[in-house]
Parts: sequence; C-alpha cells; structure tokens
Amino acid sequence: MQEIIEKIKDIEEKLEEEIGKADIDKIEVIKTRFLGRKRGEITLLLKQLPGLPPEEKPKIGRLLNDLKKKAEKLIEERRKSLERKRAEYKIDVTFPGEKPLTGKIHPLTQTIRQIKEIFIGLGFEVVTGPEIETEYYNFEALNIPEFHPARDEQDSFYIDFKSGYLLRTQTSPVQIRVMEKSLPPIRIISPGLCYRRDAIDASHFPVFHQVEGLAVDKDITFSDLKGCLTYFAKEMFGEDTKLRFRPSYFPFTEPSAEVDISCIMCKGSGCKVCSGKGWLEILGCGMVDPEVFKNVGYDPEKYQGFAFGMGVERICMLKYGIDDIRLFFQNDLRFLKQF
Repeated sequence: MQEIIEKIKDIEEKLEEEIGKADIDKIEVIKTRFLGRKRGEITLLLKQLPGLPPEEKPKIGRLLNDLKKKAEKLIEERRKSLERKRAEYKIDVTFPGEKPLTGKIHPLTQTIRQIKEIFIGLGFEVVTGPEIETEYYNFEALNIPEFHPARDEQDSFYIDFKSGYLLRTQTSPVQIRVMEKSLPPIRIISPGLCYRRDAIDASHFPVFHQVEGLAVDKDITFSDLKGCLTYFAKEMFGEDTKLRFRPSYFPFTEPSAEVDISCIMCKGSGCKVCSGKGWLEILGCGMVDPEVFKNVGYDPEKYQGFAFGMGVERICMLKYGIDDIRLFFQNDLRFLKQF
C-alpha cells in the first residue's frame, strides 16, 4: 500500500511541474502520458486496483480518483490559459505593417566602393598592400629623407623603432611595391587603412582610410592628371563641380598640387562650410618625382607618371555634409541608419 501511495505522490509532483512549463503543443503529450487509455501512468495504477487487498482498495481508489480528477482539471485549465494568450497575440491583418529593421552599408564603405567604380571605369586596377611597413617602403623609396618630421616617433606608430617597422602612414608604399614587380604601363589605385599620431578632434583621427592612385607610361603629362581628377570630381560630387589646382609640395611628386572643388553647399559663393572662400580641398597630387622612378629601376627619361592621394573620410564628409569625423567610428545607429 505504501508503495502505491508513494507512486501517487510522485506522479502528482511530476504532473504539476510539467503542466506549469507546458506550451500549447505539449498539452496533448502530457495528457497521453498521464491519462492515456493503455499506457497512461495514472491509468496503469488504476488497473492495479483490483489486485489490492480488500481493506486497502477504498483508500487507494479514492486517492487515484482524486489524482485523475486533478490531472484532468490542471490539463484543461492550462489549455484554456494558453489558448487565451494565443488569441491575444493573434495578428490583426487590418493593422498597418511595421517596417523591419534592416542593416545598412557603412558610409565609408559606400564611398570607397564609389571611388573604386569611378577609377575602374577609367582603366585603373585595385591593388592592396601590407599595413605594417618598413621605413624603406613608407619613407625612403618615396623620397622622404631620414630626418623628415613625419619619420619621428611622435608622428608615426612604430612597432619597433630600431628595426624600422611601423604602421603605414599612407597607402603610397603600395605604389613602390607594384612598380618593383611590374613594368609600365601601370594604372592602379590602392585603398586601405593608414595610421598617424593625430590628436582626435572633429577633423582628425589616428586611424583613417586613404586611396592612392598611380599611372605610369610613356608621354604622360600633367594634363592627363588634371583630366583624370576632373572626371573623378564630377562623378563623385556632380557635373556642376568646378576644380582648381594649387601649387604645393610633396616629397614624391614634382610638380605637386592640392586640388580644390567648388563648395558643395554654396556652389562657390561662400558659406560657413568653406569659410567664405567658395572652395574645399579634397586631395593632393603631382607628377611622380624622377628619384622615385630611380628607386624602383625605371628610366625617368623614358617613363612619366602621376600620383594622387585622397582621404576617404574627407570625401565622405564633403559628399554627405558630415561635420565630425568621429561619427564614423562611434557605431551610433542614429547616425549610420541615415545612409
């Protein structure tokens, strides 16, 4: 008798536990397990009732009957409760739909892709190079002298100053690597990350993206450079964009120039964005210095070339009217979802 009573208590505990955790699909499974006509746990105990001693039958029978009624009640109450909850969450097709949250391509990635498309259309090839460079490729081969300020530890991220390994400060080293392995004609752009020890503010960040361009062949002139960059600017900023080339200096090009475009906000009339000047700087460029050609084994009397470099963040900020470079790296969805 005591053994059957323990079984009844055990079944009652299991029943209450499983009913409390059951979802709508498990209700029938639980009902079959405990109340099934052939193999239900309560049913099997009821079938043992005739074989019990006469004096034990009334008590055991009453306990089993109460257990059966309790099981039926708990199962039915749980079923109704779950059905009510499901009815509450039933989709009303008359309600207006909600637009699902979708991912966006980062504005810098969009800008890099557009730059690539423009120059690929001009016959340029996209190449990449290592972000950890030697002083030779990052400085010396590009005609940057040993005591130039850019080579100081305060300006560049050296991995090991003595051995000369550093995080590249520009993508120009890719030009050297390509020219060492290839003969002209060459037309490449090299997008990638660069690193400099800049203090973080609205227009500077120690990590940034740059796209470097190089074209080398016979009889290339500064006019070819101007035509290439004019086409790029009009494709990127609009057909009405005007350009001007200002004389400048870079160690690896001669002559060199800074390129400005007419302000995208005021169209050249003067505003706060362009500080009233009507022009915005977008990149630097120039004809490849003969010393750079000598470093890679090219005959500067036979070949000429032009190079240019632009900061992707700068291009993106001008294109979309963004006034703080830090927004690109903060992962703020309120900013990113606009693109």
